[in-house]
Amino acid sequence: MILEAEGDFRLAGEAATQHLGRAIADALHPGDMVCLSGPLGAGKSTLARALVRALTTPDEDVPSPTFTLVQFYEGARLKVAHFDLYRLSSPDEAYEIGLDEALEDGAAVVEWPERLEGRLPANRLDVEISLSEDGEERRVRLTPHGTWEGRGLEFGP
Repeated sequence: MILEAEGDFRLAGEAATQHLGRAIADALHPGDMVCLSGPLGAGKSTLARALVRALTTPDEDVPSPTFTLVQFYEGARLKVAHFDLYRLSSPDEAYEIGLDEALEDGAAVVEWPERLEGRLPANRLDVEISLSEDGEERRVRLTPHGTWEGRGLEFGP
């Protein structure tokens, strides 16, 4: 099924979250940013890991960049950088650790983009993840900006 990269839907479990990550990876272009928002434990890192593995190899080691802040990967089709901005004290720090360069050379997936305080690039897909009360189901809202508008995602079981 082809989804517009805009709207709300549910993800039942980790496998569905991983599938969404792969679908987003397939739609990425150089200069794109994917912004992952949601509470701790919502699945941001799971989605980011699946996205990176879709661009590199299925067994790529994709640690959370919580302490390193950023990890860079060489994909066959596209370079991708995985940023975790949770520990930033100012938006400038993201650019000091290579956010601009990552977007010039490839794409970026960013956890905790709200730390950029409105300094987000024009070409981005905002992915907001929330958890159901029992924690079993995730609700996702996709909001495209710039070149993401009108772009579809091939998504389905």
